[in-house]
Amino acid sequence: MFATRRKAAVAVALGVGAVTFTAAPASAHGTMGDPVSRVAQCYAENPESPKSAACKAAVSAGGTQALYDWNGIRIGDANGQHQALIPDGRLCSANNDEFKGLDLARADWPATNVGSGSYTFKYRVTAPHKGTFKVYLTKAGYDPAKPPAWADLDLDHPVATATDPVATGGFYTFSGTLPERTGRQLLYAVWQRSDSPEAFYSCSDVDFGGGSTSTSTGTGTTTSASPAPTASSPTDEQIAAGADKSTIEHHGHGDDDAGTPAEPSSPPANAPAAAGSSETVLAETGGSGTTPCLAVGGAAALALGSGALFMSVRRRAHRR
Repeated sequence: MFATRRKAAVAVALGVGAVTFTAAPASAHGTMGDPVSRVAQCYAENPESPKSAACKAAVSAGGTQALYDWNGIRIGDANGQHQALIPDGRLCSANNDEFKGLDLARADWPATNVGSGSYTFKYRVTAPHKGTFKVYLTKAGYDPAKPPAWADLDLDHPVATATDPVATGGFYTFSGTLPERTGRQLLYAVWQRSDSPEAFYSCSDVDFGGGSTSTSTGTGTTTSASPAPTASSPTDEQIAAGADKSTIEHHGHGDDDAGTPAEPSSPPANAPAAAGSSETVLAETGGSGTTPCLAVGGAAALALGSGALFMSVRRRAHRR
């Protein structure tokens, strides 16, 4: 009888822990803030009523949740195998159906105006990790009205590379150099963690000027002198306002621990960050630590209760 009760108490303790941590939301870690990524732009416009034709089409194709989950374009087990895992035409979504609206082949995505020469890139981060950023630019002759393919990117000459930059003010900031281009181009950012196989992806539309603007009409493209809307990044207030509609933690792990496991491509939700590890990032991004703290506190309380139950059963068995 004692053995049976002991097993039951242990099972309760283990079961409670599993349920509590599975209920926590998945972690994710950011997107390019400058030049503004497609997902950041559409989130800034308001997922429920986007202003640009491109973002309206993205919502029509993939729904609003992808925009609230703006920091979640990732592959948990990428391990550097980006081209093998992401097919042509699916670069901006990282082959994730939730974000398929970002893959739409349109020449009217809101764009950041840039020029050749040095450029300071800013990547909005919601959970810092060790790793390397590589930013690629499309080749001369890129047609923005066609789905972007790996062959469109100048993979041999990344315009920026940064390893383990320090996050400040909610952003990783690093320098690069943009080559001579004209018209609309696409910047593709890959952040590969070095402490796990996980990687993150983003597409940023840029305009070097001096080229005609092709506008997608749904039945083809037309050329006009009118530029696409200028991109704008979401504010801290906008990010905070939409955080409760996100299925993604807005502070993630918040550590540089090489032992932090990667989230699998289709994961059960992950455990929240260790206490105290995310306070700086929370302050920078406007996220809230209330839910994960409650989850940890609840798990601890239930575990303690289960331990007390175990000791009580053991004492009664000993008296008998």
